Amino acid sequence: MSQYFEIHAANPQQRLITRAVAVIRGGGVMVYPTDSCYALGCCLGDKPPMERMRRIRQVDSGHNFTLVCRDLSELATYARVDNSAFRLLKALTPGPYTFILQASREVPRRLQNPRRKTIGLRVPRHPITQALLESLGEPLMSSTLALPGDDLPLTDPGEMLARLNSQVDLVIDGGYCGIEPTTVLDLTGATPKVLRHGRGDVSVLSL
Repeated sequence: MSQYFEIHAANPQQRLITRAVAVIRGGGVMVYPTDSCYALGCCLGDKPPMERMRRIRQVDSGHNFTLVCRDLSELATYARVDNSAFRLLKALTPGPYTFILQASREVPRRLQNPRRKTIGLRVPRHPITQALLESLGEPLMSSTLALPGDDLPLTDPGEMLARLNSQVDLVIDGGYCGIEPTTVLDLTGATPKVLRHGRGDVSVLSL
């Protein structure tokens, strides 16, 4: 049976954050809020929880997870970032964007796109996510909480608990955070390319 924590969206209770981090450090899978929508998360590089997340989403081994990072310096540890990409990342982080970049040697091979050797990374603004990352001390491996057969991501933590009770170890209720996914930007080429229009504003790309 899943644990269920109600965590204040603006001022997360540290005792609950500490308990949540203990759950995922123990190999658990959690549901948590972000600045776009709710997501599934586990520790970086843990293969069994990663496979559980694949089963929940019903995606194959080619599905790419996202590394959710605390800040720009941590993101740069896991990706190769040139000067032009760095300037854009600095302008758009933290925020509701996922960036496709060339993976560094720090990224486990199974998390990279097998053909392009890329990885999706993001730095969210949500206080609960930031508190989790600060306490964990490393990125979260993450995927949007979009269940098979649903047109939109789940928004009600009570429904998440009911539907995922036997499949996840923790549901964090941080209130409503939206249904619009991140904007996905491919920064591997000479110019940024919008792969998905989402919550993040892309007007900065035309400046």
